[in-house]
Amino acid sequence: MKKFVNVALSAVLAATGVAGFASCSDKEEYDFTVGLICLHDSNSTYDKNFIDSMNRAIEELGLEKGQLVLKTGVPEDNTCYDTAMELVDDGCDVIFADSFGHEDSMVKAAKEAPDVQFAHATGTKAHTEKLDNFSNAFASIYEGRYLAGVAAGMKLKEMEEAGELKTENYSGENIKIGYVGAWSYAEVISGYTSFYLGVKSVVENVVMDVQFTSSWYDEAKEREAATALIKSGCALISQHADSWGAPMACEENDVPNVSYNGNTSERCPKTAIISSAVNWTPYFKYMIQCAMNDEKIDTDWCGGLGTEVYDGTKDLLDGSVVISALGQNAAEGTAAKLEEVRQQLRAGTLKVFDTSKFTVGGETLTSYMADVDADEKYTPDTEVIENGVFMESKFRSAPYFDVKIDGINWVNQP
Repeated sequence: MKKFVNVALSAVLAATGVAGFASCSDKEEYDFTVGLICLHDSNSTYDKNFIDSMNRAIEELGLEKGQLVLKTGVPEDNTCYDTAMELVDDGCDVIFADSFGHEDSMVKAAKEAPDVQFAHATGTKAHTEKLDNFSNAFASIYEGRYLAGVAAGMKLKEMEEAGELKTENYSGENIKIGYVGAWSYAEVISGYTSFYLGVKSVVENVVMDVQFTSSWYDEAKEREAATALIKSGCALISQHADSWGAPMACEENDVPNVSYNGNTSERCPKTAIISSAVNWTPYFKYMIQCAMNDEKIDTDWCGGLGTEVYDGTKDLLDGSVVISALGQNAAEGTAAKLEEVRQQLRAGTLKVFDTSKFTVGGETLTSYMADVDADEKYTPDTEVIENGVFMESKFRSAPYFDVKIDGINWVNQP
């Protein structure tokens, strides 16, 4: 029966274009194997980050490459469930999926295969599903976004002082910057807001336009969105979207760019400033070790900044929240400023979502009920402001900051 199910699932997956590597059924037998399900492949900076992080974890734990079973091109529909169950039938001991829309399929698979551990990135349901074999994981990437914003602010300050900004780069007295976002989910809002607040900590007179693509990965749409923002006068562009579209548009138009999930300096040498990312290696090592030792994986795991000193000359890979080496176009003094701010974040003396640093409708936010439990109606259920700080990542690992603050304008509706 197991063989029949495996053959049937393989046919379904082949028809949907899912790519697999080192299938457990046709490789050397191992006592322990890991399954990794990715929305796209290594052409996506987002998925490449997961694949690279997992490969580092496998190597650092002394496992063999054949103990990783990689499935790429898995869409956010029932194909993910089919893929997960194929990995179960193939004998995988722990299975991880990398995209938000994979969660329902992973929960369904976890319920049907209670002896296999399932984990999911950026998800929201582990703490309400309460399954012993299903968990969510993320990191305080808003701190990395904030640091990237500080680097962007340093560049804007340098450009303004050098007289390099043009009339069209201003909206009144404010410098205009742009942001390419995939969707208006809390994950994206939290990211672009923390980036903006980082910029604003250096350059007070800044406003930001956000243009959505309604896709995690669409190079044409991301390029178009970045180009439109540049043409509207934005002096610098950042993004939460997974292709090279926005960075390449910036390179072609000589506009500074702050990227996400990968260092873009090699392909965009004139315009790359910095990139922030989640380093998934610490979590993957933890997840694998738990599964190998038959220990429960934390229901909601959230990683943070590491301890290694940042000097701007190399990618920082210590910790779960990391930043890249600085591009050659970064402003003088950026590395020292970033290390200063990074230490403040680690010590807790600086809070990204300090409510005294932003307003909503001209008012300071003193109370906010967030949708932490993520029901279908997005019902606010948890007070998340404590002592003047919006407490992102305290009540679950995935972001729930979905506040539209002053100074940020949506160009379109996703």
